Amino acid sequence: MTCPQCGHANTTANLFCGSCGFRLGQAAAAATAPKPAPQSSSGPGSIVLTALRADGSEAGTYALPSATMTVGRETGAIFAGDSYLSPRHATFKQTSSRVTVKDEGSLNGVYKKLVRDMPVELRPNDMFRIGQEIIKFEPLAPQTPSPDGVERLGSPAKGYVGRIALVIGRDVTGNAFPIPETGVHLGRERGDVLFPEDGYVSGLHCRLTWDNGKLMLTDLGSSNGSFFRLHEETEIKSGDVLLMGQQLFRVAI
Repeated sequence: MTCPQCGHANTTANLFCGSCGFRLGQAAAAATAPKPAPQSSSGPGSIVLTALRADGSEAGTYALPSATMTVGRETGAIFAGDSYLSPRHATFKQTSSRVTVKDEGSLNGVYKKLVRDMPVELRPNDMFRIGQEIIKFEPLAPQTPSPDGVERLGSPAKGYVGRIALVIGRDVTGNAFPIPETGVHLGRERGDVLFPEDGYVSGLHCRLTWDNGKLMLTDLGSSNGSFFRLHEETEIKSGDVLLMGQQLFRVAI
């Protein structure tokens, strides 16, 4: 069954879309229901955030009252109960041509769910999330000589482009894993880097590949998705899923 909201192909057994969380049981009714009158792209209330539970069901909605709106724990509504949201967490902005979201320097960030098999570039110190794991990409940087010209000793790094490290606190990383030029796979049961204790990570979840000097992250059809932390104002579209705090929000425009 093709999701009418994001176009993702699901099995007929799916109650909810594996990509955006849309309730597929509504697909037939939506196809026959009369279409509402078009809403002005720049008018207030045309951006709606729907909170999603872990099973994909809806936990509440919030229509942004203005074309530019900052949301966070102080906004109330579906945001109030999440202590991982900053008081002013993210700003949504709507113009005549597009809708964007910008992290307002929040402590825990704004993450966007990847589309299956669509790679995104990881820049130095970028972070992504799979299951409950927050992971940071740290490139290999050559060590410079000391002020008196002595070269620093270190193990050879030939064939490696960097490492991924688990973020275990604010500006603190834990276990780290090297990334060879051949790439790595991450998962709970299969791959090069395993998270066997994390039930939210799929058996084979995502992969990292080195392509023409760039590190690319690709979701491999995981059940709960892979999320990339946004580091600049980013365009979003209807059906996109954002992770803010401990909540998932589906965007409708």
